[in-house]
Amino acid sequence: MKSFFTRSEWQPEVMAMVLRIGLGLVFVIGGWNKLYQLLNPNTVDAIVNSYMGSSGYINQFFTDYLFSGPLGYILTPWSFLTALSAFELVSGLMLVAGFLVRPLSIIWALLLWSFIVSLPVVTTPGVISAENTYNSPAMFVQIRDIALSGLFFLLYNLGSGRYCLDERFGTGRAIRSNATHTRWNELGLLLRVSLALPFLIAGFFHGLDNIQTFKLPAIVAVLLGVMILAGVQTRLVGAAVVMAMMLFIMQKINLDKSLIANLNGFKREFALLAAGFVLFHAGGGSYYAPGHKHLLDNHKFTTANAA
Repeated sequence: MKSFFTRSEWQPEVMAMVLRIGLGLVFVIGGWNKLYQLLNPNTVDAIVNSYMGSSGYINQFFTDYLFSGPLGYILTPWSFLTALSAFELVSGLMLVAGFLVRPLSIIWALLLWSFIVSLPVVTTPGVISAENTYNSPAMFVQIRDIALSGLFFLLYNLGSGRYCLDERFGTGRAIRSNATHTRWNELGLLLRVSLALPFLIAGFFHGLDNIQTFKLPAIVAVLLGVMILAGVQTRLVGAAVVMAMMLFIMQKINLDKSLIANLNGFKREFALLAAGFVLFHAGGGSYYAPGHKHLLDNHKFTTANAA
Protein backbone atom coordinates (compact mmCIF):
# COMPACT_ATOMS: atom_id res chain seq x y z
CA MET A 1 0.00 0.00 0.00
CA LYS A 2 1.42 3.31 -1.07
CA SER A 3 1.87 6.11 1.40
CA PHE A 4 -0.82 8.78 1.70
CA PHE A 5 1.92 11.28 1.02
CA THR A 6 2.91 9.78 -2.32
CA ARG A 7 2.49 12.89 -4.42
CA SER A 8 1.65 11.10 -7.67
CA GLU A 9 -1.33 9.37 -6.00
CA TRP A 10 -2.96 12.04 -3.91
CA GLN A 11 -2.07 15.27 -5.65
CA PRO A 12 -5.04 15.58 -8.06
CA GLU A 13 -7.54 14.46 -5.43
CA VAL A 14 -6.37 17.06 -2.94
CA MET A 15 -6.44 19.81 -5.56
CA ALA A 16 -9.98 18.83 -6.57
CA MET A 17 -11.16 18.75 -2.95
CA VAL A 18 -9.74 22.19 -2.17
CA LEU A 19 -11.18 23.70 -5.35
CA ARG A 20 -14.64 22.22 -4.95
CA ILE A 21 -14.91 23.43 -1.34
CA GLY A 22 -13.70 26.93 -2.23
CA LEU A 23 -16.09 27.17 -5.18
CA GLY A 24 -18.94 25.59 -3.25
CA LEU A 25 -18.66 28.13 -0.45
CA VAL A 26 -19.25 30.95 -2.95
CA PHE A 27 -22.72 29.61 -3.69
CA VAL A 28 -23.59 28.39 -0.22
CA ILE A 29 -22.98 31.90 1.10
CA GLY A 30 -24.59 33.71 -1.85
CA GLY A 31 -27.67 31.49 -1.91
CA TRP A 32 -28.11 31.60 1.86
CA ASN A 33 -27.78 35.39 1.96
CA LYS A 34 -30.31 36.01 -0.83
CA LEU A 35 -32.83 33.43 0.36
CA TYR A 36 -32.76 34.85 3.87
CA GLN A 37 -33.72 38.26 2.51
CA LEU A 38 -36.15 36.99 -0.14
CA LEU A 39 -38.12 34.98 2.41
CA ASN A 40 -38.13 37.75 5.02
CA PRO A 41 -41.12 40.14 4.67
CA ASN A 42 -39.02 42.96 6.11
CA THR A 43 -36.26 42.70 3.49
CA VAL A 44 -37.86 41.12 0.42
CA ASP A 45 -38.75 44.39 -1.34
CA ALA A 46 -35.31 45.85 -0.78
CA ILE A 47 -33.40 42.90 -2.25
CA VAL A 48 -35.72 42.53 -5.26
CA ASN A 49 -35.38 46.25 -6.00
CA SER A 50 -31.62 46.09 -5.58
CA TYR A 51 -31.30 43.29 -8.13
CA MET A 52 -33.77 44.79 -10.59
CA GLY A 53 -32.56 48.39 -10.25
CA SER A 54 -30.04 50.31 -12.35
CA SER A 55 -27.20 49.23 -10.08
CA GLY A 56 -28.42 45.65 -9.83
CA TYR A 57 -27.54 42.62 -11.90
CA ILE A 58 -30.29 42.31 -14.54
CA ASN A 59 -30.28 44.72 -17.48
CA GLN A 60 -33.33 45.90 -19.44
CA PHE A 61 -32.85 43.32 -22.18
CA PHE A 62 -33.16 40.41 -19.77
CA THR A 63 -35.86 42.15 -17.75
CA ASP A 64 -38.01 42.33 -20.89
CA TYR A 65 -37.12 38.79 -21.92
CA LEU A 66 -37.79 37.20 -18.55
CA PHE A 67 -40.72 39.17 -17.21
CA SER A 68 -42.50 40.91 -20.11
CA GLY A 69 -42.60 38.19 -22.78
CA PRO A 70 -44.19 34.73 -22.63
CA LEU A 71 -42.03 33.84 -19.64
CA GLY A 72 -43.68 36.68 -17.76
CA TYR A 73 -46.77 34.52 -17.27
CA ILE A 74 -44.84 32.14 -15.05
CA LEU A 75 -41.93 34.26 -13.80
CA THR A 76 -41.82 37.26 -11.50
CA PRO A 77 -38.66 38.96 -10.25
CA TRP A 78 -39.23 37.41 -6.83
CA SER A 79 -39.81 33.87 -8.10
CA PHE A 80 -36.84 34.09 -10.47
CA LEU A 81 -34.46 35.32 -7.77
CA THR A 82 -35.79 32.81 -5.24
CA ALA A 83 -35.37 29.86 -7.61
CA LEU A 84 -31.87 30.99 -8.60
CA SER A 85 -30.87 31.53 -4.96
CA ALA A 86 -32.23 28.12 -3.96
CA PHE A 87 -30.23 26.51 -6.77
CA GLU A 88 -27.12 28.39 -5.62
CA LEU A 89 -27.51 27.14 -2.05
CA VAL A 90 -28.30 23.53 -2.95
CA SER A 91 -25.61 23.25 -5.63
CA GLY A 92 -23.08 24.90 -3.32
CA LEU A 93 -23.79 22.36 -0.60
CA MET A 94 -23.51 19.56 -3.17
CA LEU A 95 -20.13 20.85 -4.30
CA VAL A 96 -18.82 21.08 -0.75
CA ALA A 97 -20.04 17.54 -0.08
CA GLY A 98 -18.64 16.29 -3.39
CA PHE A 99 -21.91 15.13 -4.98
CA LEU A 100 -22.44 15.35 -8.76
CA VAL A 101 -19.38 17.57 -8.95
CA ARG A 102 -18.65 17.22 -12.67
CA PRO A 103 -22.21 18.01 -13.91
CA LEU A 104 -22.42 20.98 -11.54
CA SER A 105 -19.00 22.20 -12.68
CA ILE A 106 -20.14 22.38 -16.30
CA ILE A 107 -23.44 24.05 -15.36
CA TRP A 108 -21.74 26.76 -13.31
CA ALA A 109 -18.84 27.22 -15.73
CA LEU A 110 -21.40 28.25 -18.36
CA LEU A 111 -24.02 29.88 -16.11
CA LEU A 112 -21.52 32.32 -14.61
CA TRP A 113 -21.28 34.04 -18.01
CA SER A 114 -24.96 34.97 -17.78
CA PHE A 115 -24.06 37.21 -14.84
CA ILE A 116 -21.76 39.10 -17.20
CA VAL A 117 -24.08 39.54 -20.19
CA SER A 118 -26.99 40.52 -17.93
CA LEU A 119 -25.16 43.30 -16.04
CA PRO A 120 -26.59 46.79 -16.73
CA VAL A 121 -23.74 49.01 -17.97
CA VAL A 122 -23.43 52.39 -19.68
CA THR A 123 -20.14 52.82 -21.52
CA THR A 124 -21.23 54.94 -24.51
CA PRO A 125 -18.89 57.96 -24.99
CA GLY A 126 -20.49 61.21 -23.92
CA VAL A 127 -23.49 59.53 -22.33
CA ILE A 128 -23.92 60.11 -18.62
CA SER A 129 -26.67 58.06 -17.05
CA ALA A 130 -29.09 59.86 -14.76
CA GLU A 131 -29.26 56.67 -12.70
CA ASN A 132 -26.60 55.09 -10.55
CA THR A 133 -25.33 52.22 -12.69
CA TYR A 134 -22.15 50.50 -13.85
CA ASN A 135 -19.84 52.60 -16.01
CA SER A 136 -17.11 50.02 -16.58
CA PRO A 137 -17.27 47.11 -19.04
CA ALA A 138 -19.24 44.19 -17.64
CA MET A 139 -16.33 41.80 -18.19
CA PHE A 140 -14.14 43.98 -15.97
CA VAL A 141 -16.77 44.42 -13.26
CA GLN A 142 -17.46 40.68 -13.19
CA ILE A 143 -13.91 39.51 -13.86
CA ARG A 144 -14.00 37.31 -10.77
CA ASP A 145 -16.95 35.39 -12.24
CA ILE A 146 -14.89 34.79 -15.38
CA ALA A 147 -12.10 33.48 -13.16
CA LEU A 148 -14.57 31.22 -11.36
CA SER A 149 -15.80 29.89 -14.70
CA GLY A 150 -12.25 28.86 -15.58
CA LEU A 151 -11.82 27.22 -12.18
CA PHE A 152 -15.01 25.23 -12.72
CA PHE A 153 -13.64 23.92 -16.02
CA LEU A 154 -10.52 22.95 -14.10
CA LEU A 155 -12.60 21.19 -11.45
CA TYR A 156 -14.52 19.33 -14.16
CA ASN A 157 -11.25 17.87 -15.41
CA LEU A 158 -9.97 16.99 -11.94
CA GLY A 159 -13.19 15.37 -10.73
CA SER A 160 -14.67 15.24 -7.24
CA GLY A 161 -11.50 14.73 -5.22
CA ARG A 162 -11.15 13.24 -1.79
CA TYR A 163 -13.87 12.79 0.84
CA CYS A 164 -16.74 13.08 -1.64
CA LEU A 165 -20.26 11.66 -1.80
CA ASP A 166 -19.69 10.77 -5.44
CA GLU A 167 -17.45 7.98 -4.19
CA ARG A 168 -19.85 6.82 -1.49
CA PHE A 169 -22.96 6.70 -3.71
CA GLY A 170 -21.26 5.51 -6.86
CA THR A 171 -21.99 8.66 -8.85
CA GLY A 172 -18.29 8.83 -9.63
CA ARG A 173 -18.06 5.40 -11.24
CA ALA A 174 -18.48 6.74 -14.75
CA ILE A 175 -15.53 8.99 -14.10
CA ARG A 176 -13.40 6.05 -13.02
CA SER A 177 -14.34 3.82 -15.89
CA ASN A 178 -13.88 6.52 -18.48
CA ALA A 179 -10.94 8.24 -16.84
CA THR A 180 -8.61 9.84 -19.36
CA HIS A 181 -4.98 10.57 -18.72
CA THR A 182 -4.08 14.20 -18.85
CA ARG A 183 -1.08 16.34 -18.06
CA TRP A 184 -0.85 19.07 -15.51
CA ASN A 185 0.69 21.42 -18.09
CA GLU A 186 -2.69 22.01 -19.78
CA LEU A 187 -4.68 22.29 -16.58
CA GLY A 188 -1.98 24.35 -14.90
CA LEU A 189 -2.19 26.86 -17.74
CA LEU A 190 -5.98 27.07 -17.24
CA LEU A 191 -5.41 27.66 -13.52
CA ARG A 192 -2.85 30.40 -14.20
CA VAL A 193 -5.01 32.25 -16.72
CA SER A 194 -8.12 32.04 -14.52
CA LEU A 195 -6.30 33.27 -11.42
CA ALA A 196 -4.25 35.95 -13.17
CA LEU A 197 -7.19 37.78 -14.78
CA PRO A 198 -8.69 39.37 -11.63
CA PHE A 199 -5.28 40.70 -10.57
CA LEU A 200 -4.45 42.08 -14.03
CA ILE A 201 -7.79 43.90 -14.24
CA ALA A 202 -7.38 45.13 -10.66
CA GLY A 203 -3.98 46.57 -11.49
CA PHE A 204 -4.43 48.01 -14.97
CA PHE A 205 -7.86 49.52 -14.23
CA HIS A 206 -7.22 50.41 -10.62
CA GLY A 207 -9.53 53.11 -9.26
CA LEU A 208 -12.16 52.93 -12.00
CA ASP A 209 -15.83 52.37 -11.17
CA ASN A 210 -16.75 48.98 -9.71
CA ILE A 211 -13.34 47.38 -10.30
CA GLN A 212 -12.39 45.00 -7.49
CA THR A 213 -8.83 45.74 -6.41
CA PHE A 214 -8.62 43.49 -3.33
CA LYS A 215 -7.27 46.60 -1.56
CA LEU A 216 -3.92 46.06 -3.28
CA PRO A 217 -1.77 48.83 -4.79
CA ALA A 218 -2.02 48.79 -8.58
CA ILE A 219 1.60 47.83 -9.09
CA VAL A 220 1.30 44.88 -6.68
CA ALA A 221 -1.83 43.60 -8.42
CA VAL A 222 -0.18 43.87 -11.85
CA LEU A 223 2.97 42.16 -10.60
CA LEU A 224 0.98 39.28 -9.14
CA GLY A 225 -1.09 38.92 -12.30
CA VAL A 226 1.92 38.95 -14.61
CA MET A 227 3.86 36.45 -12.49
CA ILE A 228 0.89 34.09 -12.28
CA LEU A 229 0.29 34.28 -16.02
CA ALA A 230 3.95 33.81 -16.86
CA GLY A 231 4.36 30.90 -14.48
CA VAL A 232 7.18 32.58 -12.59
CA GLN A 233 7.90 31.39 -9.04
CA THR A 234 4.47 29.78 -8.86
CA ARG A 235 4.82 28.44 -5.33
CA LEU A 236 5.86 31.84 -4.02
CA VAL A 237 3.13 33.61 -5.99
CA GLY A 238 0.54 31.07 -4.91
CA ALA A 239 1.43 31.76 -1.29
CA ALA A 240 1.18 35.49 -1.99
CA VAL A 241 -2.31 35.04 -3.45
CA VAL A 242 -3.42 33.11 -0.37
CA MET A 243 -1.98 35.83 1.87
CA ALA A 244 -3.59 38.63 -0.20
CA MET A 245 -7.02 36.97 -0.04
CA MET A 246 -6.75 36.37 3.71
CA LEU A 247 -5.75 39.99 4.34
CA PHE A 248 -8.59 41.23 2.12
CA ILE A 249 -11.09 39.07 3.99
CA MET A 250 -9.83 40.35 7.34
CA GLN A 251 -10.14 43.96 6.18
CA LYS A 252 -13.70 43.38 4.95
CA ILE A 253 -14.98 42.03 8.27
CA ASN A 254 -17.39 44.47 9.90
CA LEU A 255 -18.50 43.62 13.43
CA ASP A 256 -21.65 45.74 12.96
CA LYS A 257 -22.87 43.34 10.25
CA SER A 258 -24.35 39.88 10.63
CA LEU A 259 -22.29 36.77 9.96
CA ILE A 260 -23.94 36.10 6.59
CA ALA A 261 -23.62 39.74 5.51
CA ASN A 262 -19.90 39.62 6.29
CA LEU A 263 -19.40 36.34 4.46
CA ASN A 264 -21.33 37.61 1.45
CA GLY A 265 -18.92 40.53 1.18
CA PHE A 266 -16.00 38.27 0.34
CA LYS A 267 -17.57 35.00 -0.84
CA ARG A 268 -15.76 34.91 -4.21
CA GLU A 269 -12.44 35.33 -2.45
CA PHE A 270 -12.85 31.87 -0.93
CA ALA A 271 -12.58 30.40 -4.44
CA LEU A 272 -9.58 32.58 -5.31
CA LEU A 273 -7.95 31.61 -2.02
CA ALA A 274 -8.46 27.93 -2.91
CA ALA A 275 -7.00 28.51 -6.37
CA GLY A 276 -3.99 30.22 -4.81
CA PHE A 277 -3.47 27.19 -2.57
CA VAL A 278 -3.59 24.87 -5.59
CA LEU A 279 -1.06 27.07 -7.41
CA PHE A 280 1.21 26.97 -4.36
CA HIS A 281 0.72 23.25 -3.94
CA ALA A 282 0.96 21.99 -7.52
CA GLY A 283 2.50 24.76 -9.58
CA GLY A 284 1.07 26.08 -12.81
CA GLY A 285 2.53 23.76 -15.43
CA SER A 286 5.25 24.72 -17.87
CA TYR A 287 3.17 25.74 -20.89
CA TYR A 288 4.13 29.29 -21.91
CA ALA A 289 6.38 29.47 -18.86
CA PRO A 290 9.89 29.42 -20.36
CA GLY A 291 12.47 27.64 -18.25
CA HIS A 292 9.91 26.57 -15.67
CA LYS A 293 10.06 23.05 -14.36
CA HIS A 294 7.79 21.55 -11.75
CA LEU A 295 7.39 18.12 -10.25
CA LEU A 296 4.01 17.63 -11.94
CA ASP A 297 4.91 19.07 -15.33
CA ASN A 298 5.90 15.75 -16.83
CA HIS A 299 3.80 13.58 -14.57
CA LYS A 300 0.74 11.98 -16.12
CA PHE A 301 -2.21 11.40 -13.82
CA THR A 302 -5.83 10.37 -14.06
CA THR A 303 -8.84 12.37 -13.03
CA ALA A 304 -9.36 12.53 -9.32
CA ASN A 305 -11.73 9.57 -9.14
CA ALA A 306 -9.70 7.24 -11.32
CA ALA A 307 -8.99 3.83 -9.93
